[in-house]
Formats: sequence, C-alpha cells, structure tokens
Amino acid sequence: MPQLLSDRARVVPPLRVYTREEARMAGFSVDSQRWMRLRKGVYVERGPYGELPPWERYAVRVHAFLRTHPDAVFCLESAGVFHGIPQFGETALIHVYAPDAGATQRYGDVIVHASCDVRDVERVGGASVTSLRDTVVDLARVMNPADALAVADAVTSPVQGGKLQVAELSDRGEQFENRRGRARMRWVWDHADGRSESPGESVSRAIILWCGYEVPELQREFSYDGHVDRCDFHFPSTGAIGEADGWGKYDLNDLDGAKQKLADEKRREDRLRRQGHPFARWDLRGAWQVDPLREALDTAGVLRVRPPQSGMLATLTRRPRAKTWLPKTTG
Repeated sequence: MPQLLSDRARVVPPLRVYTREEARMAGFSVDSQRWMRLRKGVYVERGPYGELPPWERYAVRVHAFLRTHPDAVFCLESAGVFHGIPQFGETALIHVYAPDAGATQRYGDVIVHASCDVRDVERVGGASVTSLRDTVVDLARVMNPADALAVADAVTSPVQGGKLQVAELSDRGEQFENRRGRARMRWVWDHADGRSESPGESVSRAIILWCGYEVPELQREFSYDGHVDRCDFHFPSTGAIGEADGWGKYDLNDLDGAKQKLADEKRREDRLRRQGHPFARWDLRGAWQVDPLREALDTAGVLRVRPPQSGMLATLTRRPRAKTWLPKTTG
C-alpha cells in the first residue's frame, strides 16, 4: 500500500523528548551520557535517537524546538514535518516564519524567515505552520528539483492522500512577489503527476527524463493469465517495464508477510516477462546514484531518445539544505 501524507506526518515526535523537570518527575536524571541535549533544557535518549532515519531525527529536532518555542510558526521543511511531506534526509536548519521580522536571520541551527509575501498559517497538532499549499510552493523554489517533484506529486496524488491541484499551486506561486527560484518552481509544476504512488517513483521519473529516455507511461495495467498487474513505468516503444522499489515495500517486522509479498512479486514479474515485457528494477539509492538506474534501463532495452540533461543530473549531488542525506542501507 502506498504511504499516505497522514502516515508520514509527525504531529508528535517519533521519539519522546524530555525537559529536565519531566525527567525529574519520572525519576531519572538527564545528566548521564545516555542523554543528549537537543535544545536548552530539552533532552532525548542518545542511543535510540542515533538509530532513527535522518528525516525522523529532523522531526525530533523540530519538536524539541517547539517545546521551547510553542508560539513559533514553522515553514519549509519544518512545516513539512507536520504536513507529512516527503523528506529524504535530515535538513540542516529549523525553519521559522516571522513575516514581521525586518530581515531573515540565522541563530545557530534555526533560521527565521522574513518575507514580503504573506503565507497562510494553520494549526496542525499542537504547532502553528504555514499551510500545506504555501509550504509546497516555498519548497518548490528551494529544494533539489527531484525532491520537489516528489513533494508536488505527493500532495496532488489521491493515492498518497494528496488533495491539492497543480493549478492551484501554480497560481499561488505566481502571486508571490519574490522571484527567487521561480524557474525551478515552474519546472516542478510542469512535470508534477498525481498518478505517482511513491516519492521513489517521482524521483525516478525525474532522473529517467534527465537521462534522455523516452517518457514512460505511469501505472499502466496489464491483464494476463487472469491477473491484473499494474506497473510503475511502461516504455511503449519496447514494452519494457520499470519498477522503483521503496524502502518500506517489504515489512521486515512481519517476516511471513514479507515472504508472501516477495513471492507474489516474483510471480508477477515472471508473468509479465512471459508476455514479452523486459523488466528493469532499481531502488531509490540506485536512482540517486543514476548509474544503477541507467544500467537497469539499458539492460531492458529502453531507448534513449534525447541527449542527457547533465545540468539537471548534477543537481542530484547538490544538497546545501541537508545535514545528512540518505540512510546507509536500503530495503
């Protein structure tokens, strides 16, 4: 099942944070090496925190800041924590919206954004955040384009729980006076597709385009042997099928269920191959690294129909907003 925005949303922290007073009331001290200080007076258990995926560590940091600044209005990736917007790593800074500030200023790992363009603000859980629409528009201006495409796809994909329309995102973006990142934002709207069922598919689609392959059909269904099989990507000229595997595709906490899913997937792939469909498969890390995705598509005979866009491919390794990026292993 595709992961929904509501599943990704972290209206409570993924790992409990404690103030010194809360720890004392619970009968333990946060002064030992077991505990890590995230903000003044706010602590988290060091071991479990270090084991979290990068985007979950970021969510914990945002919630720790909320404990000390309950009136803050979060924006950009920090607002995305509460909206459930896809994030691929640990964002370096906590982003706060302060429209009345005289200028944007940074304080340690916190950046306070002033703006001539007024954003809509709403309450999500216990936090004040810029609206989902305005958060997506802001991110489309500044994120890596492949990441931004995944965000736009997610919020416009009914399968992922998205309820926005690309047209309303585009209209909102054009209303802002600030022209920073407008060309990048327009690229995102031009290529967003609500049929995408996962961030991994969205990122892969951007890279397929930038590598010069033919534009694939999304979520094409085939009826063979009494089964209806839907694929992530179908390349019409050769009939090749591409599949972008996600990290959570097989739940390893449910070993019997994971084995069954693997067996079903193998039967599905064999069924499609028997009908003459070459098959290409990659995971998200392989897409980011580009070469594994290209090797999979070339082996499946997918045609390159235009020169690669080297400038766009180069954006995949430029991540000035990230503290840490992808986890070390994929599944």
